[in-house]
Amino acid sequence: MKNSVLVGLLGGLLLTSAAFAQTDMAPAASARPLRALTYLKASDVLNLLPAPPVQGDDVDARNLREVQDVYRKRSKARAEQAAWDDAHEDVSLFAATLEPDYAKLSAPRTAELIGLVAQEEALAATVAKKHIQRLRPWAEDETIRPCDYKPGANPRTSYPSGHGTLGYGLAYLLSVLTPQKARAIQDRASDYAYSRIVCGDHFASDLEASHVLGVYVAMRVLADPRVAPLVQAAVNEQSVASK
Repeated sequence: MKNSVLVGLLGGLLLTSAAFAQTDMAPAASARPLRALTYLKASDVLNLLPAPPVQGDDVDARNLREVQDVYRKRSKARAEQAAWDDAHEDVSLFAATLEPDYAKLSAPRTAELIGLVAQEEALAATVAKKHIQRLRPWAEDETIRPCDYKPGANPRTSYPSGHGTLGYGLAYLLSVLTPQKARAIQDRASDYAYSRIVCGDHFASDLEASHVLGVYVAMRVLADPRVAPLVQAAVNEQSVASK
């Protein structure tokens, strides 16, 4: 999967998001826990993502060498950051980035919208993981001990990165709610995704796929007619909180 393809796809998604945001819509959606996708179909997810590199081919081998190199040369501080990121698969990953305004995200409609987007992101990543079943780096190189090491863990959950999907998806949402900090938010999402390589948990191509999927899911959720009132309410909360 080439970066140029991903950049083009993301560019197209981002260009269309402004048009979606103008749609006037109906009642707000619930953020209750669900077992299936609500705003997308499984086919949307599977048709979006190209197949990952084939295990053992040249691209896969390069992916693995990159993980091995980063994992073995990581500093203690970067390893600790990666471990922290691994343990915080939620909006708190942006706490330091958004300070002193992070507490504003606890406003009720904002928190509801964040939960709704995070839920759809997690479900979309799970759909792709279960269908694609790519081996994790630590399954190809047993000398790698990942941050989230668990004996007997399913090794075929590498593509795409769930952490990366969440990080990029929430970054898209938070950039809508706090556009003045969009650059810092996007930089944090990229660094958070990179932690998955530092941890030895994911390949670079997993993260590229999670970037596309995360933005796509967030865009689709925010554009959904059922969610538009909630988006507006969250924007209003953040606007009032900023005054």
